[in-house]
Amino acid sequence: MSNISQIIEERAANIGNFLVGRLLPFRQKRSVGPFVFIDHMGPTKLKEDENFDIAPHPHIGLSTLTYLFDGEIHHRDSIGSSLTIKPGAVNWMTAGRGVVHSERTPSHLRGKEKLMHGFQIWVALPKELENTDPSFYHSEAKDIPAWENGELSFKLIAGKAFGKESPVPVHSELYFIEIKSSEEAVVDIGGNLFGEVGIYTLNGTIEIEGETYGEKQLLVCQNSKLCSFKIEANSTIYIFGGLPFPEERFIDWNFVSSDKSKLKEARENWRNQNFNAFPKVPGDEKEYVKLPG
Repeated sequence: MSNISQIIEERAANIGNFLVGRLLPFRQKRSVGPFVFIDHMGPTKLKEDENFDIAPHPHIGLSTLTYLFDGEIHHRDSIGSSLTIKPGAVNWMTAGRGVVHSERTPSHLRGKEKLMHGFQIWVALPKELENTDPSFYHSEAKDIPAWENGELSFKLIAGKAFGKESPVPVHSELYFIEIKSSEEAVVDIGGNLFGEVGIYTLNGTIEIEGETYGEKQLLVCQNSKLCSFKIEANSTIYIFGGLPFPEERFIDWNFVSSDKSKLKEARENWRNQNFNAFPKVPGDEKEYVKLPG
């Protein structure tokens, strides 16, 4: 029996003024380990009069992870964080009981052509941390563990694997790994992984058990210990996963929780613009994303 239990094709989704390729959630697979939402943004070339502008919007019960291949995004949040994320760096924002943030093209790129390409990811929080205070962490690209192994280049973007640990302060047992190949090679890393595993090919192809898989596909593996495959030259893949939670997670718009009543409460707080629950974003107070429906 194949170790690939599901193949999820990237699906187009609109996040305001920007189209993305959605990988998770999927109707037959709502999460992989603690990862509950993954968008592949771009690659998209924005014209001089086009910008990436996601106005202030709320979250609860999750951590967001932003990882760019190209372009820049200026992040602001209700905690007071304000900085620009660049390719290879990691933005990690934990919403906990509630946070508001905006994501926009930095001022120095407005009025210019620019490329946008990267991942936007949500990681669910353990039940005991769903109501924690919000927090924010930024890791520069140089601080992310990176190493070579023959024809392969590795980065441990978040979590623990290969006896290494990313500085990103995750809240559960997980990993998010980049692998690039300079030549065709066999990748056998099952002994370094645990829990549920997802493999996404950004470019190139991989071969598993005689079957070839290309770009814009998320492969979900049944057994992390059997994670072995052939990767063609000049390919880039991302592997993510970890231990799933014992409780189901529910998603309602931008909110994640193990308790549906918390989702309803968050919706009402945002609809009513309850600033005790969802404070305004300093420096970006004029706009906000309205609750859908």
